[in-house]
Amino acid sequence: MSTDLPDGNDGQRGTTSGRTPRLGDARSPVGSTLSVVLAVLAVVAGFLILRELTDDDGGDDLAIDGTENTEVDDSIAGSGGPVTTNALGTATTSVTQPADARTYAGATIAVANVSGQGGSASAMSSALETAGYEGLVEPGNGTGAQQDTSNVYFVATDAAARAVAESIALDLGGVPTAEMPETRPANGGGTDTATVLVMLGADAANKSLSELSGATAVAANATDTADP
Repeated sequence: MSTDLPDGNDGQRGTTSGRTPRLGDARSPVGSTLSVVLAVLAVVAGFLILRELTDDDGGDDLAIDGTENTEVDDSIAGSGGPVTTNALGTATTSVTQPADARTYAGATIAVANVSGQGGSASAMSSALETAGYEGLVEPGNGTGAQQDTSNVYFVATDAAARAVAESIALDLGGVPTAEMPETRPANGGGTDTATVLVMLGADAANKSLSELSGATAVAANATDTADP
């Protein structure tokens, strides 16, 4: 029997026909090497893009909770001070404190003239009433020597009288206040029974409350003044 191969079959038995894959230098397919290179380039490009985005966002001012702070107009808050708010709506503001409160009612008030200037106690009584103080009674005169400086006495057991006395003392320019002495240093008018006794010295005689306190006296409500 002949062992020669049939005509037209130059290859070995069992081989398949087709093109042999092209190999690279490392004996690996060229397509696999190209895929690795493209993957590396994609990772590098993604890293560069991420770093660029991070740098762009790094200049914003952030609050503690990570939200951006913004300034808003004072008119939004209505408090008279600057307001800072963030994207979550949290706001802080500075609030302007009210002026010193005054107590205008709850006592009987008598003015005693110790200034040596006639008519000054009556004029001060009218000024206090115009400013909003209630319970004014007829003025009187001091029983001691004339005083250069004014002061205000109040009945120690009467809290309202003390509050009114301190308010009058402020309106007179910050004169001293003290508890009513056992023997009152004044007589005439309502000085014997008043729970607040204003000893009007030469420093305040015939002067307006605006001159003494440095501010315009404004008529107040009949009730005690309360903080807004």
